[in-house]
Amino acid sequence: MDQTEETLVRIIECPRDAWQGLPQMIPTQEKIKYLETLVSLGFRHLDAVSFVSPKHVPQMADSEAVMAELSRAKLPSGESPDIIGIIVNEQGLQRALAAPGVTTIGYPYSISAYFRRANANMSRAESRQLVEKIQRETRVSKRDLVVYISMAFGNPYSEPWGPEIVEETLIWLKDTGVRTVSLADTVGRASAEDVAHVYKAVKNCVAGVEIGVHLHSRPEGAAAKVLAAYEAGCRRFDGALTGLGGCPFAGDELVGNIPTEAILATLAARGVSTGIDAKSLALARAITGELREKYAAAEAAKPS
Repeated sequence: MDQTEETLVRIIECPRDAWQGLPQMIPTQEKIKYLETLVSLGFRHLDAVSFVSPKHVPQMADSEAVMAELSRAKLPSGESPDIIGIIVNEQGLQRALAAPGVTTIGYPYSISAYFRRANANMSRAESRQLVEKIQRETRVSKRDLVVYISMAFGNPYSEPWGPEIVEETLIWLKDTGVRTVSLADTVGRASAEDVAHVYKAVKNCVAGVEIGVHLHSRPEGAAAKVLAAYEAGCRRFDGALTGLGGCPFAGDELVGNIPTEAILATLAARGVSTGIDAKSLALARAITGELREKYAAAEAAKPS
């Protein structure tokens, strides 16, 4: 990938988010092979694993085993990829820090009290204390940190919400030392207009902080949301090939991630290069499609 272009628009591929809600367990070696293939095709940033309770997210029970192999993967340039490991508590933090190859710790900080309890069983104060601890420990261990602001574009729980709450959270995160934040539409309810409105409202309140988006959407709304974020100034996008996945704690009907191919096509139409070429994208999409069809068929074949 061209480093100059890559610093302008950063694409984070999210297999972890794509897999975590699947009812069928993906064998560890199959995960490793898939992730290694993405790295070999030039996908520089992977949200690959999470260090959470197997009871709540059984698909991620093998994260240490996955990282033991993935830590040796190299990009075509010979560099190591950026691997994000998601954590929701201190136990997960220690597991992630001990895992080889995890270069970035990701933490979902929810501005929804209801969702915070459902996802991590924490109060606002407890969650903020954890962010402060994560920031200190990642700095000492020379890891990067990305904090996701869950419910950044609104929530379905009839709680107080507005761009001013997102802005206050961003300012607090910057004061804590966090330098990368992703605004998450956790339940996929934001319109393109909502995405543009919120991003424009908060983008200038924390100079020096990279603000990305982690959007969920139905397929027909994906491109409009990507374009809205880009035109509002966003240069960091999370996606998942074929749009698979979503948050298993957000509701019974999962809304998929923004398809990576939709992100790249939307940006290409604006003349923006991401460093992921068409051949690599086509190969990655084909492999992902095969994986998706395999596990969809297995689920459909299960006795009711």
